Amino acid sequence: MSASSLFNLPLIRFRSLSSSRFTLLPPSSIRSVSVPISPRKLRAFSGTTIMADSKDAGMDAVQRRLMFEDECILVDATDRVVGHDSKYNCHLMENIEAKNLLHRAFSVFLFNSKYELLLQQRSNTKVTFPLVWTNTCCSHPLYRESELIQENALGVRNAAQRKLLDELGIVAEDVPVDEFTALGRMLYKAPSDGKWGEHELDYLLFIVRDVKVQPNPDEVADIKYVSREELKELVKKADAGEEGLKLSPWFRLVVDNFLMKWWDHVEKGTLVEAIDMKTIHKL
Repeated sequence: MSASSLFNLPLIRFRSLSSSRFTLLPPSSIRSVSVPISPRKLRAFSGTTIMADSKDAGMDAVQRRLMFEDECILVDATDRVVGHDSKYNCHLMENIEAKNLLHRAFSVFLFNSKYELLLQQRSNTKVTFPLVWTNTCCSHPLYRESELIQENALGVRNAAQRKLLDELGIVAEDVPVDEFTALGRMLYKAPSDGKWGEHELDYLLFIVRDVKVQPNPDEVADIKYVSREELKELVKKADAGEEGLKLSPWFRLVVDNFLMKWWDHVEKGTLVEAIDMKTIHKL
């Protein structure tokens, strides 16, 4: 391979020929890389193989860019950072099953002043769980300095603020980082189809704010605010398979295990009493 062709390869992580240990690039160097790359040019260059096959040719251009440019934070079951890898690799079920790849994620639950919860329906171009209804915003902190800060889950809260703008057009001023309450963490695994899936250590973030929403059609197909009773009806419809309605697996886990009791604290203004960031719930 010529030296010039190396610049066409993604800087993800490298395996030393003399060692089985990975060398992590500093976050600053990852941020500074901005080189367009076609998925067809990607090769097995790192410890985890990127497998861009012919089926990926039909992937939406925006989703393809995010899949190959975004670097997720790899963690172990105790939430200790152990590396980083592309969003593409982290969501391949063969990597999840064979290599137990686990990455950090977050799920935002945004309530308005009437204590209604904002839901979104994921875009039909999403690689995992397209057109599925879920909580306000679900994504990943990236392997970058501002989103690796672990104190008080600040890195995750920074990422949540970024994605609320990206997905729903909610400006940072409407969702100050300090207004997010990190209530807990859960670890779950869920296949989306034969190729893709999720294996996440998910931070559950609550916020109560009246916001202006301008959904990004590349990310979001629809939105709605729901009361508790309306959410219960939505769950019943999903369980009955009515109208082809589906809920994301992570949202359903939160609904079944935590949401209603936490909703009480939202209405009472006592969310801090519900915080448990020591436990990692394995669901």
